[in-house]
Amino acid sequence: MEPTSLQEMQTMAMIRNMGGVWAGGIALVLGWGMAGGVGAEPPAAAVAETPKAADAAPKKKTVATIAHVRIAGSLPDGVGQGGLLADVAPHLHRLIERLDKAAADSRVKGVVIVVESPDLGRGRAEEIRAAIGRIRKAGKPVAACLVSGAPVHYAVAAACDTITMPPAATLELTGVRTEMMFFKSMLDRLGVAAEILQVGEFKGAGEPLTRDSMSPALRAQYESFVGDLYEQLVERVAADRGLSEERVRNLIDVGVFTPEAARNEKLIDAVGYEDEVVAAVADRIGEESPKLARDYAERKFDQELSGVGGLVTLMELFSGRKQAAPLGKNRRIAVVHVTGEIREGKGADDLLMGGAAGSETVMKAIRDAAKDDQVAAIVLRIDSPGGSALASDLIWREAERAKKPVVASLSDIAASGGYYIAAAADRIVAAPGTLTGSIGVVGGKVAVGEALGKVGVHTDVVSKGKNAGWLSMQEPFTAGEREAFMATMKEVYRLFTSKVAAGRKLDQATVEKLAEGRVFTGRQAMANGLVDRLGTLDDAIDEAKKLAGIDADDAIDRVLLPEPRSLFDDLLGSTATGGDPVARMASALGSTTAIRGLLLARIAGLPGLESLAAEADALTLVLSGRPQLLMPVRIRVR
Repeated sequence: MEPTSLQEMQTMAMIRNMGGVWAGGIALVLGWGMAGGVGAEPPAAAVAETPKAADAAPKKKTVATIAHVRIAGSLPDGVGQGGLLADVAPHLHRLIERLDKAAADSRVKGVVIVVESPDLGRGRAEEIRAAIGRIRKAGKPVAACLVSGAPVHYAVAAACDTITMPPAATLELTGVRTEMMFFKSMLDRLGVAAEILQVGEFKGAGEPLTRDSMSPALRAQYESFVGDLYEQLVERVAADRGLSEERVRNLIDVGVFTPEAARNEKLIDAVGYEDEVVAAVADRIGEESPKLARDYAERKFDQELSGVGGLVTLMELFSGRKQAAPLGKNRRIAVVHVTGEIREGKGADDLLMGGAAGSETVMKAIRDAAKDDQVAAIVLRIDSPGGSALASDLIWREAERAKKPVVASLSDIAASGGYYIAAAADRIVAAPGTLTGSIGVVGGKVAVGEALGKVGVHTDVVSKGKNAGWLSMQEPFTAGEREAFMATMKEVYRLFTSKVAAGRKLDQATVEKLAEGRVFTGRQAMANGLVDRLGTLDDAIDEAKKLAGIDADDAIDRVLLPEPRSLFDDLLGSTATGGDPVARMASALGSTTAIRGLLLARIAGLPGLESLAAEADALTLVLSGRPQLLMPVRIRVR
């Protein structure tokens, strides 16, 4: 078969150049699970066959539908993949779209939500809870089948009308805990010297390399935000389940419950299986035989890719498709995602290894939104612990000069560089459990010369210039190098605090009291004037509508930015680094930094290096030799 269009000829040429081989007689079926092909919406009752045209003439009575939604696996914030995975890759906004569709679908009379070990933080959990609330507000019962019982999973289930757990499950209402690993003693034994400088008493991102335990300042701030997260947990469970706060505290101290014990304590409503939850909802809506729309509105592969036309489709899927422009005359709100560690250059939504917010990518997204006459306002959706001070400042500048209303919506975490960017917004909205603040600067290097000498590696140096070796990995800072590096960091700190003061309309003295690297929950940040409102992304969009002069009841279209990366981009990026976290550091941070990270990791002989990829990324940013606006390493609160 010969190509019949310019697009097909280009596709064939691309495949030949890649050395690809196409077996023309083989049909590749990936498919959306939808009659309409790529991007089409599935029928509400996914279990029912579509009637043939000849049989569709007489109108049949609409049968009540129960929407079934499973919340499981990774649900990152952000736009997600382009191309092949554009419509099916799991992302939070796609789950919210499905829940909102169930609320609006007249055929759906009830909803069953199965909560099965989703990877969620508190900010994203609030988004799901709000979407469940919208279904209930529409007058539709929502029943949870809680398979995994971690506190954040329980928080999602508790937003439903009822909670049922399988008999063999476990409810873990165990409170709040966070841990930090320290490597100084190990590095000392190896002869590796880590020298980390910080501006801000509480800016402890480098402490894992320079101490064997938390400093008093770092411990004090951890105790502060962990304490508030605990109080929020108590208040939430008490409100959701109609219990006194004192009783909830006592139950948390028990911690682990069998489903039967949890029911006796009124923490759940029933013990049973998923099919029994469906039956209970059917009884609630008064239907004997409702349709069960399993995996309601979930997009799946169902696309035939045979022949040359199939090749064209396949290449389109892999190379990425821009989101369709909204139809109609509704005004638009651009939601610009800043997800992952902030770095210079292009961002990534890595298929295998996670994402990063690149200054070039985010700045282009803001510029595109600012230039679009149909975009009335911009919402910065931030889920980031921070990163490069330079990249954060460049993004801040682009948001500050947008000449349109800008609102920041803070997800699980928007700290340090993430908050630096938010300071450009006219309004800031955070979840109560968002971790934010961390207004401070950290940076430094490691010296591995002594360690290399132990294994017979020696280095000669030729140098001109007093501070030419300030980033050398051979030896610690000299007094002059340390002074020069600290001067740079102090200037970044001055920029950071002055921009927070201007953006939040606070005097410099007040900002100084809130800075020094302190971390706050969203609720604490609001009490201190760093946040305007507690709420979700929808609440932030409401704020943007107000600032843009759009009536609250007027419909708007959301435009998600940046445009998704193609699968080719991600595959090429992953292949280039082989999935090795140290190699990935090389790609992201440049060869000099990568060599330091490589030697540190390899000389230390860390077992299970891959499992420490997140910590390796964060620590390598600290050691990049540039000022960093980064939160203390990867706080994960259980």
